Amino acid sequence: MKSKFKYILSTCLLILGMTACDINRLPETSISDATFWRSETDLIAATNYLYTFIPGFNTEDVWSDDAIGLTSNNISDGSRLAPSTDGNYTSPYQLIRAANNIIEKGPKAAATTSQAVIDRYIGEARFFRAWGYYSLVQKYGDVPLILKILDDTSPELTEPASPREKIFDQIYQDLDFAASKLPTIATLGIGNFGRISNTGALAFKARVALFEGTRSKFHNYGDYKKHLTLAVAAAKAVIDSKQHALYANYFDLFQYAGEGLQNKENIIVKQYGVSLTDRVLTHTYFRGTLENGNKNPTKSLVDSYLMSDGLPITKSPLYKAPVKSTDVFVGRDDRLNQTVMKAGDPYIFTKKVFDVAVLVFQKTGFCFRKFSNIDDWNTQASSIDRPILRYAEVLLAYAEAKYELDGSISDADLDLAINPLRARGKIAKLTNAFVTTNGLNMRDELRRERRVELAQEGHRYWDLIRWKTAEIELPKPVLGNYFFKSEFGTTTTVNLTPDNYILVTAANFRKFDPAKDYLWPLPLNEISLNPNLKQNPNW
Repeated sequence: MKSKFKYILSTCLLILGMTACDINRLPETSISDATFWRSETDLIAATNYLYTFIPGFNTEDVWSDDAIGLTSNNISDGSRLAPSTDGNYTSPYQLIRAANNIIEKGPKAAATTSQAVIDRYIGEARFFRAWGYYSLVQKYGDVPLILKILDDTSPELTEPASPREKIFDQIYQDLDFAASKLPTIATLGIGNFGRISNTGALAFKARVALFEGTRSKFHNYGDYKKHLTLAVAAAKAVIDSKQHALYANYFDLFQYAGEGLQNKENIIVKQYGVSLTDRVLTHTYFRGTLENGNKNPTKSLVDSYLMSDGLPITKSPLYKAPVKSTDVFVGRDDRLNQTVMKAGDPYIFTKKVFDVAVLVFQKTGFCFRKFSNIDDWNTQASSIDRPILRYAEVLLAYAEAKYELDGSISDADLDLAINPLRARGKIAKLTNAFVTTNGLNMRDELRRERRVELAQEGHRYWDLIRWKTAEIELPKPVLGNYFFKSEFGTTTTVNLTPDNYILVTAANFRKFDPAKDYLWPLPLNEISLNPNLKQNPNW
């Protein structure tokens, strides 16, 4: 069911004529006149704008070893240069500026609005300020920390970047405030589904703290235990709230059936249009990105899915070398079948079902399946929401943070956080005895579980960054499916490895320099504007 909030947000933006470009041209003080900041309606209108910064569908997975597009990208091929400008840097600051505006001016509504209501919307603003800063530090490391409205004379414009530890402390403060002031997802109800809830703030805190805790641990800086302790506590708070649960059908999580309040797994979503007749905001993610080959699954990703006995294909006695393309899916984790197309799956109207002879687009011989919808393909417009943060991620964060904090994880915690996911995938439970008996490594299995559960959802690149394994995984060649000649045909010329796998990109075209690539380059224009802002190492 499409929420009332989705309609109000879209309509509000249209009525007000608000676009990102229009807002960015306004000075910080432009919404300070006596006719605004007087009521809850004004607070709603101001905070609605923040939701436009929730990211939509993208191709970020091609930065990682999970996917590849039709053309190379300058992140995974090592050709990136420091840009003059970069929306990855300026857009979060636009969000932060808008959030600071609400935090500073929202209390002016006290004459007509209760403190609890004011705190709720300031809580939303502080959540989004935390979101903006996390996006910045994740990419750039130390950045300027701005917590108030600035004008052209503000000294903060030329201050040096703040240490990442200080920024994370501020992020945690903002998220703690948000978690204490925002309503539960049940209180929000259908009419306001899509707004940030208190568990949304806690779940995001778990994501943030897991990232920084593991990054500081494996990159050897800071106090990793501090962050991992916060990650465990935040994730456990979401679990103990009983506000969320796993959705029964993994495939339907990414279809219309999985939308709305009835799906307790979705915690934060990017909402799209109300209907085909109300196309305020729609997307063509499947037709324009997946079907066209701009994000193809790799052999590395497909091979990571376990057999039903819980063992990898290199160890399981159930694994048999495939003789046809559908054999790749036999006896595997059911999430593989729900994430990657196999021959015979519903595909597009002109072709009805997927077959593997599409190498001109799906260069790996694989095609992602999440969000595929034949009706949407035909209308060239989809309003399927994008899940941004799911309860499954909270469970994964809890398990990983516990393991990295303690050096071990109990079977009880595995049953709490990992085995419900494996049960949905119809594979054997993970236990300490199972790991020992089969010569596995618990850390590897927890990371594998995260990879397959969250595949195609934009997490893998950042996981490799925080684990400091990008320098190992990203320079490897990109391989596709086994070349089943009778199915693929010979129309499209392909390169093959000696063992007959599709070679999409050779290793010499994949580069990652650990001396610089774990941080992104700051835009040159920003350094020119602020002489105290220093470029990241080796850029």
